[in-house]
Amino acid sequence: MSVKEWQPKIIGFCCNWCSYAGADLAGISRLQQPPNVRVIRVPCSGRVNPQFILKAFQHGADGVLVAGCHPGDCHYATGNYFTRRRFLIFKRLLEYVGYEPGRLRARWISGAEGQKFASTTREIVEEIKLLGPNRRLR
Repeated sequence: MSVKEWQPKIIGFCCNWCSYAGADLAGISRLQQPPNVRVIRVPCSGRVNPQFILKAFQHGADGVLVAGCHPGDCHYATGNYFTRRRFLIFKRLLEYVGYEPGRLRARWISGAEGQKFASTTREIVEEIKLLGPNRRLR
């Protein structure tokens, strides 16, 4: 398969209360977004264990998006604060072992931000295309 034929596979862990609703709104509104992002609904972005991210990369994901409620608006009060701390540490760890930090993204998207979800997915797909296929953790 040539580089031009290759399309990235991206796993999106989306909070049930905000980001998943934003993804749903983007779909209902028929906003243009790439089909490369596979959305997995989680109760809260704070429940995304770093092992889930590693497993996604090991099983062929080229990029991972962790999307949750805006800080201060979490349905579970502090879940996204845990996400923010865990994400920063985990991203530094991936970078330390030589993995491209651009493959892992965290975004805060509310249920009313369908346009933001669609633009985020387009942005991530384009950036992952520039990085190329994930070969390091497969």
